[in-house]
Amino acid sequence: MNFSWANPYATVRTPVFARNVVATSQPLAAQAGLRVLQEGGNAVDAAIAAAAVLTMTEPCSNGLGSDNFAIVWDPQSRQLHGLNSSGIAPAAWSVEYFERKHGESAIVPLRGWDSVTVPGAVAGWSLLHGKFGKRTFADVLAPAIDYAERGFAVSPGVQDKWRRATALLRNQPGFAESFLP
Repeated sequence: MNFSWANPYATVRTPVFARNVVATSQPLAAQAGLRVLQEGGNAVDAAIAAAAVLTMTEPCSNGLGSDNFAIVWDPQSRQLHGLNSSGIAPAAWSVEYFERKHGESAIVPLRGWDSVTVPGAVAGWSLLHGKFGKRTFADVLAPAIDYAERGFAVSPGVQDKWRRATALLRNQPGFAESFLP
């Protein structure tokens, strides 16, 4: 096959997309976003639906305890909107707190209570939905709720991450009792 700039792919068919595309790292999440679009939702609704499904299907990468960042173009107002919904640190946290508890380097630990902030993901979804959402919040979250209630196959990638993390997390207080029966 000769290379052609008109069609640089190793096929005679050119790539064609429908009016809407949802791309995620997990097929169930992409399907959830497409479902919301097919039911009359918009891009923000689809993004929230996909992110909510990812909190279960890829919890190591996108959990309810994560953060949320978005850039949204509003065609009606012709304005670009940005959202930083990163977690809020506890009021007691300061450099002095970490120096007292973890030594002079004041490095935030990788595990334990001092390694987390108040999650911002769900608050970000709520803000985005309130400003831009078209469907009801319940409709947007319905695919994730369905997977939570009925279950789904855990991907090999998530299985591998859980397997590798077990040795690191086994000694965390309460972890083994809750997750390694």
